[in-house]
Amino acid sequence: MNGLLITGTDTGVGKTVVGAGLARLLRDAGYQVGVLKPVETGWEGSPDDWPPDARMLAEGARVNDPPAQVVPCVYAEPLAPLVAARRAGRPVDLDRIEAAWQRLQNRDWVLVETAGGLSVPLTEHLDYAGLAARWRLPVLVVARPGLGTLNHTFLTVHYARSQGLPVVGVVLCGYPEHPDVATRTNPAMIEELCHVPVLGRIPRRPAIRSADEAASAVAEGMTLDALLTRYRTLQQRIAHN
Repeated sequence: MNGLLITGTDTGVGKTVVGAGLARLLRDAGYQVGVLKPVETGWEGSPDDWPPDARMLAEGARVNDPPAQVVPCVYAEPLAPLVAARRAGRPVDLDRIEAAWQRLQNRDWVLVETAGGLSVPLTEHLDYAGLAARWRLPVLVVARPGLGTLNHTFLTVHYARSQGLPVVGVVLCGYPEHPDVATRTNPAMIEELCHVPVLGRIPRRPAIRSADEAASAVAEGMTLDALLTRYRTLQQRIAHN
C-alpha cells in the first residue's frame, strides 16, 4: 500500500482540493484509492451526513465508504481538533481513527488529509506529525503561492524532517493567472531553501465546490507522473538507508 499525508502550511490553503484532485487522478489511472480525514471540525450536521471536506475526498476517490470511515471524528466548532474536543467534552477517538486506517490497507493508495498543519494537536500527546510517523506516511505540503509562503513552507518542511518524516514535495494551490514578482520567484526559492521539488502550481479558481472541479484544477497544475516518480525515488532512498 502506498500512502501520503497531505498537510498545509495554514488552514484554507487548498489541502482538500489537492487531496480530492489527486484521489481522482489516481483513481482514473486505475488505482484503488482510500481517503481519510481523521478529524474534521466546523461541521454541525448529523453524524450520518457528509462533512464537506470528507465528501469531496470520497467523491474524488469514487469510494462508497460510509462517512464514519472517511472522517471518524467530527466536531461542530471550527477549531484545532484538541481544542474542539475539549470544548465538546469528547476526546478525539484514536481507536476509531486507527480502525478506519486499518480498513484501508487493501487499497493501492491511501491519502490522509490533516485538519490544519502538521503540528496541529489531535490529543495532548499526538499531533499530525506523530500520526504520520505512526503510519509511516511521507508528507506532501500544500502551500499558498504568494508573499509570506517561504517562511511558512520552510517551517513546515523543517518540522516534518525533525520528526523523521520524508517530504515528497510542495504543491502551490491558488496560483494566479498573472503572478506578481514574489509569486513568480517563490517556487524556485522554496526548492532552494527546502531541498524538495515544487510538484505543482494549482491554478486559482473563483470557487472549487466539487471533486470534478478539484480534479480539473489539479490536472491543470501538476502531473501525476511527476508525483509518482518523486514518491518512488523517495521510497527507494528510504529503503537503502
